[in-house]
This record gives sequence, structure tokens and C-alpha cells, in this order.
Amino acid sequence: MRPTLVSLTIGAMAVGLMAACTPEEMPEASDGRALFMENCAVCHGADAKGNGPMARVMETAPADLTLIAQRNGGTFPTVEVLSTIDGYTKASLSGPNMPEFGALLEGDLVPLDTGDGVLTPTPRKLVALVEYIESIQAAR
Repeated sequence: MRPTLVSLTIGAMAVGLMAACTPEEMPEASDGRALFMENCAVCHGADAKGNGPMARVMETAPADLTLIAQRNGGTFPTVEVLSTIDGYTKASLSGPNMPEFGALLEGDLVPLDTGDGVLTPTPRKLVALVEYIESIQAAR
């Protein structure tokens, strides 16, 4: 009986989150640009091509973030990018790991469809940053 109550509570919270967040409140690429400059540009560069000031002293150069979609057959891999930023795939990175970005995981949650049709509560700042990175993908 207890698992049913927990499931109902979680379901009600998810419905409340989805109802409270309208598309107008969803972060956009412009919201993520400042986060990128604050957290990523030091390594990836202001142009996201992997040429930031720290890149010169790194053993392994940071990735050119404008080519993510090209490296994936023209499709932007939202889930993989989210996982790289939030740290779930750190073990698979060669060379020095990306730093922790705990502040990006704090704050409001917004419903994000990562391609599976399911709206997943995701930190607003993380969504904004991913939206920005997707927006700077080089044309094929």
C-alpha cells in the first residue's frame, strides 16, 4: 500500500511541475549564453571551438562544441550533452575531466523532452546551457 502512496505523490508532483511551467517560461539559447561564458568559455573558448585560455595548458584540448551535431550524423544528442555537463559521463572522458558544475543543477526545474516523448523535470540552468550549445552548431 505504501508504494502506491509514494507513486501517487510523485505523480502529483510531476503534474504540478508540468502545469506550473508554461512554454513561455522555458529557457532559451540566449539564457544559456551567459552560463556558457561563465562556466565553459575558459576552456572551450568564447566561440566554443576549444580554444579558451585554459586550452593552452591542458594535456587534451577541449572539444569544439560547434561540431557536436556533425560528429553525430547531423543530430544534436541532447541526452549525451546533458550527461556530459552534469557529470554522468565523466568516466568516459579522456584526459582531464570537466569540472563539477553543481550550480547548474540547482534551482527551478522545467519539463524537458529529451527525445523519448517523456517530459523530465530538469534544472532550468542546465536546459538553458544545452539550448545554447545546440544553437551554435555549425551548419553542415
